[in-house]
Amino acid sequence: MQITHYGHAVVHIVTETGTRLIIDPFINGNPFCQIKPEQLAVDVILLTHAHSDHFGDTLELAKQHDALVITVLELADYLENQGVRVHGMQPGGSHPFDFGKVTLTQAIHGSSLWIDDKPFTFGLATGIILEIENKTLYHLGDTALFSDLSLYGKLYDIDLAFIPIGDNYTMGPEHAKLAAQWLQAKKVVPIHYNTFPLIEQDPQAFVNSLDENQGFIPSIGESFDLNNH
Repeated sequence: MQITHYGHAVVHIVTETGTRLIIDPFINGNPFCQIKPEQLAVDVILLTHAHSDHFGDTLELAKQHDALVITVLELADYLENQGVRVHGMQPGGSHPFDFGKVTLTQAIHGSSLWIDDKPFTFGLATGIILEIENKTLYHLGDTALFSDLSLYGKLYDIDLAFIPIGDNYTMGPEHAKLAAQWLQAKKVVPIHYNTFPLIEQDPQAFVNSLDENQGFIPSIGESFDLNNH
């Protein structure tokens, strides 16, 4: 399984069988992302919530590749109305797909999108647990710290967790450190930082605060194999 972090909360995954997934495809407008949407091949798009820095280029990518979008039901309904293939879910629900199993988790955050200069809300924000090829990945999305993260750490053997550290809109480094401890994740990658002035953080300081060899900062745009970390 090849995994690539494109900055902010964008995570691209290519499974051993060749399925290409992307989480929160904020490509255009992402100062860390050096590629264009047309350069990304995707089969599945997973959205944690509707905010523009996560929803990003979903419509363009979905239509370009006839990709399936998996997200909370209210946002899925909107996308289906735009001619996109969707699978709607709700927090707490799981569903098996050809590439693996998806579970939407709780996240404490808003979920809205500006359409025709007006804001619309689209259900609840979520995190995403992916069980793929005997690995469990947890993308927390945008969220505050919440105690049920300790339950997820007991329910799942989490190989890799993507945890926001930016503060202001999400948990900050101190709460993210607690999240990593509660999840008991084997590996942790910080996300959602330094994209805007309000979320500037030192990711290396966060990684240094974790258990030895637990956290790492992958080079943006370069793929890594989880088995090598």
